[in-house]
Amino acid sequence: MKQLLVAKIGGNIIEDKDALNQFLIDFSKIEGPKILIHGGGKSATQLSEKLGVKTEMIDGRRITSAENLDVVVMTYAGLINKNIVAGLQKHGSPALGLTGADANTIMATKRPAQFVDYGFVGDVEKVNDKMIKGILDMGIIPVFCAITHDGNGQLLNTNADTIASEIASAMSAHFEVSLFYCFELKGVLEDINNKDSVIEHIDLEKYAKLRDDQVIADGMLPKLQNCFDALQKNVASVHIANSEYIKDNTVKHTTLSL
Repeated sequence: MKQLLVAKIGGNIIEDKDALNQFLIDFSKIEGPKILIHGGGKSATQLSEKLGVKTEMIDGRRITSAENLDVVVMTYAGLINKNIVAGLQKHGSPALGLTGADANTIMATKRPAQFVDYGFVGDVEKVNDKMIKGILDMGIIPVFCAITHDGNGQLLNTNADTIASEIASAMSAHFEVSLFYCFELKGVLEDINNKDSVIEHIDLEKYAKLRDDQVIADGMLPKLQNCFDALQKNVASVHIANSEYIKDNTVKHTTLSL
């Protein structure tokens, strides 16, 4: 089965022009089909402040009001997405910027208000794997931002880590998929104050212990849950690392397994 790389990049790379450019150079050099997913929460927050739109976060998660949704769509699907697409094409990689609404690629439902009303936040229901495969078959790199839709005209803000996991899982029907979460650290750390204390392998048993011991917490918990969700849905391998991994997969990083 042909191999496919699904990579997700976070805000600290997106915010650093030089780091983003280097990542796109290295990503472009990888042969074979590949998909890129990006977030952009920091940029959305900065634009919200300039526009006088209040940003509310609960436990690190954005509450997406109607005003916030407008800002998020403008930032993710507009400025960030098109800059990344232009950057890839600068380095010889044909790319197509997408939201989940484009070609009906990612359907979602608005998260129900239970203990917290997150507003216009979507949970992924279905990925149109055949449409995405068609784009890949044309030699084009799909570049997805963290926006989905409900099929009834409503755009929804959706966690980019989750989108990466769901796309990787759906594409495992057609490829041997490797999922790579790229952020500023070398991997999951044993000690947050020691940037070299990378936990090189985490399985479900190790994850439970790290969680119970509060070695990992906050935003890393849902990231790792997305990793295990992907593995349980036939994704071949999942890795968490910094951008060095994209050009040298022997550097220290975290590998996940069941």
